[in-house]
Amino acid sequence: MTAHMLEQPANPTAGKTQTGTDSPEAAERILAMRDRINEIDSALIALWQERASLSQQVGATRVASGGTRLVLSREREILDKFHAALGADGTQLALLVLRAGRGPL
Repeated sequence: MTAHMLEQPANPTAGKTQTGTDSPEAAERILAMRDRINEIDSALIALWQERASLSQQVGATRVASGGTRLVLSREREILDKFHAALGADGTQLALLVLRAGRGPL
């Protein structure tokens, strides 16, 4: 076997499969950005779980003190904030966030 053949990857399309590009420079940039995306995803998951837990604690504290299970004005405030920042997708995200903290209605 020649040295040239030994240098080639076993699967020449492996890089493209992972990144969608044949350019090594672009693939490197894409992989670096994906590393950061993965870090952000981990932070979002942790924050989601923390927020849901806090929201559940708020609800339990409110009910234990004779209050209502939900405060609709607070939910509307959250929906409006997410919608203002992210548009229609923000509304959908806010609905999921609210559901995670209080459960389905």
